[in-house]
Amino acid sequence: MVKDHGPSIKDDETYRRLRDEGAGKEKAARIANAGTAASKKGGKHPPYEEWTRDDLYDQARKVDIRGRSDMTKAELIRALRNH
Repeated sequence: MVKDHGPSIKDDETYRRLRDEGAGKEKAARIANAGTAASKKGGKHPPYEEWTRDDLYDQARKVDIRGRSDMTKAELIRALRNH
């Protein structure tokens, strides 16, 4: 398999699968580099659909999503998931 994403990806197969499924480069890299312990850490927060728009906006600000002030709740959810 050709690595066209650089040497910093630990699990190339996971990275490629996530990219093929539509995940962004940064998100795929984070997941691919997290290892198997990552699945044990997740699930502590409710799904984004249960968050308020203000909470989604604050999260978007933390991860520096541009254009967040003009986004609807659905757009913020999409942006956060694709980040």
